[in-house]
Amino acid sequence: MTIFPVPLSGDPALHRRLDWARAYLDDGAAQVAGDMLADLVAEAPHFIAAWFLLGEAREAGGDSAGAIDAYENVLARDSADMLGAGLRLARLGARGAGDAMSPAFVRTLFDQYAPRFDTALREGLAYRGPEVLDAAVRTACAAAGVPPRFHHAIDLGCGTGLAAPVFAPMVEVLVGVDLSPAMIEKARLLGLYAALEAGEMVAFLKEQRAGGADLVLAADALCYLAALEGVFQAAACALAPAGWLAFTLETHDGEGMILRDTLRYAHGRACVANALAASGFVPAVLDPVSTRTEKGAPVPGLVCVARRAAPSPWASPSP
Repeated sequence: MTIFPVPLSGDPALHRRLDWARAYLDDGAAQVAGDMLADLVAEAPHFIAAWFLLGEAREAGGDSAGAIDAYENVLARDSADMLGAGLRLARLGARGAGDAMSPAFVRTLFDQYAPRFDTALREGLAYRGPEVLDAAVRTACAAAGVPPRFHHAIDLGCGTGLAAPVFAPMVEVLVGVDLSPAMIEKARLLGLYAALEAGEMVAFLKEQRAGGADLVLAADALCYLAALEGVFQAAACALAPAGWLAFTLETHDGEGMILRDTLRYAHGRACVANALAASGFVPAVLDPVSTRTEKGAPVPGLVCVARRAAPSPWASPSP
């Protein structure tokens, strides 16, 4: 999804020219669009949206070197990278995928996506992440001989709160965190969270009282993280001994992590298992599952419910 936050340039005439170029690109006339955008950035070199669309036009026309140059110009003018130029560069092989996704990009994307998020996922992509996670948590608890009841749960990347109606009935205190303030405001309307915060999930976990939670869940939020160790280690610190970490993510058949064409990360099963073990978790459930479709086809994924070992190598003692 291409995003263009406002204000972009402060000049309506530049916006009209950008829209014309986008229309040509959408119609398959990449060369025409690229020529228009090259003229536009020559006249308005500060216009990062035009640089970004120029990169897309050059990509569509098969000019990878030209696309890389355009995306580099975006980053030179916006170090926070709200348009996701770093991801495009990673996809073109011009930088590593591990640090390509900026928080500013995720925040901007979902702030603009918030008004139509629920409908797009549920109806357009047949999304069922919270339901998959719920079934896995119940399976893990049954195998451990404990009821699926929790005192304090943390919903990472909570978005508009799609997981809240599923998990709130089994949780006394449910808190949520998401990078997007617009998504947080949608979640607040549900009235199911005891607290909500706009922020980055790992930093949020590190701020929690050590051992204060007994469930940390993430429904399809980890596909925006390249490395999993940081969030797993922070979850281990936030969880009480024998607390549960439950999540879904996208996967692939190979090793390690890859950046998919959708600009989301997919993690191999062994990569997930190794990161869990290194962070002091023992998986009770680690199964293949699809929580969404794309173009009518299921997206490969994993559902995991893991229990914090006691003691965890990453858990700090409670104060």
